[in-house]
Amino acid sequence: MKTPKTPTAVEHTLDRANNDVVLIVDDVPDNLSVLHDALDESGYTVLLATSGEAALQRAAQALPDIVLLDAMMPGMDGFEVAKQLKASPLTAHIPIIFMTGLTETEYLVAALQAGGVDYVTKPIKPKEVLARMGVHLQGARERRQARNALDAFGYASITVRISDGRLMWQTPLARDLLLRYCATSAPHTPELVLQWLRRHAQDSTPSTEPPRLNVEQGPKRLTFRLHQQTGDTEVDGEWLIIMRETSDDSVIEAIALSFKLTAREAEVLYWVVKGKINRDIGDILGTSPMTVKKHLEHVYAKLGVETRTAAAGMVMSRIRQLHPQFEG
Repeated sequence: MKTPKTPTAVEHTLDRANNDVVLIVDDVPDNLSVLHDALDESGYTVLLATSGEAALQRAAQALPDIVLLDAMMPGMDGFEVAKQLKASPLTAHIPIIFMTGLTETEYLVAALQAGGVDYVTKPIKPKEVLARMGVHLQGARERRQARNALDAFGYASITVRISDGRLMWQTPLARDLLLRYCATSAPHTPELVLQWLRRHAQDSTPSTEPPRLNVEQGPKRLTFRLHQQTGDTEVDGEWLIIMRETSDDSVIEAIALSFKLTAREAEVLYWVVKGKINRDIGDILGTSPMTVKKHLEHVYAKLGVETRTAAAGMVMSRIRQLHPQFEG
């Protein structure tokens, strides 16, 4: 058996561009030896764990592409390990293949219910394991590439389990956006997102997209779109939600240029178009309602109008020519 890398070395040198990373969990050294050598020779980067606790720690640190998990181990067994891996948003997406000597139907069902996607029976046959891994890794690679591509183009994604509201999976961009807009982090789904999901999930049909959820933060907004159900049932299933951050900074800049306003005057007028009163605008911009009123007086003079309604109407007419997607 080749000597595997130490945990600290592995965590810093994993080459995911060229090798899939496999975590093998088994308390029997001989089983580890046989699988390690076969997978290593096939080009995989192999991590080892000899207990359930070590498996959870290693999985959270290294985020392997697939887990080969012994069902029966002393202490924390494989079923509990799988449940905890699937309960964490960090590791919920990782495919788990159970390795078991128990062939009774109830044990195989338990393995799948705990979160396994497949199983192999002992004694282990490396060629069979490699074949099963290939099937599930291909799907995992495609999903990972698709989600990473979404992030690269500014479309973040999360997966939420509707039964308990748990955030099961998120891209790095999604994590940052949820923290910034909603001050929450996994496994907690923002309450307003969960309410929106539960309200519209059952009404979702392939031909009709539910209303989108917008969370505003100044001239920026985070839009949530219900994409598709990924679970088995509507009650306990998981839903993929796509998020995108948009900004009206360009709209504010266009207002300033079109009407020869200062940057602050353009900001004030932008929020007037949004229907905000002076007190609200002051809170948003960190100034007083009186200062907002003075800015508006300058705006009215430059636009040649006398009321906020007239000013807003003039701006909407102009901005819709430049930014048809703008929502006043």
